[in-house]
Amino acid sequence: MKNIINVVGAIIINENNEIFCAQRPLNKKFGGLWEFPGGKIEKNETLKTALERELLEELNLKVEANHIFMKVEKEYNDFIINLTCLTCKIMDFNSFNLNEHIAYKWEKKENLLELEWVPTDIPIVKKLQTFL
Repeated sequence: MKNIINVVGAIIINENNEIFCAQRPLNKKFGGLWEFPGGKIEKNETLKTALERELLEELNLKVEANHIFMKVEKEYNDFIINLTCLTCKIMDFNSFNLNEHIAYKWEKKENLLELEWVPTDIPIVKKLQTFL
């Protein structure tokens, strides 16, 4: 039986209708690929509290997690990822810092597929292109 990993991701859209994209560290699984920032849900956490905690840890970014945008289940050779992406509103960008990721971009929806994405995030990218 494959290990199931439950994770959350953030859909953050700025006032210019650009979407926040983060590049994974080179030394981790899917290193160098782009993703919607987030992470694993810990025991007894809600989706919202997990995402708000992860963004604070990884980006020093205070957000308000809102509604579920999309859920994706992706099976890999050794594990299964259950990703739930939520829309988020930035509450404070002043102390933003890349603590885990190596780069970030604000991208227009039509340019999202120019980036090389973690496979789990690709269905979300495609939905964002038709949604906004």
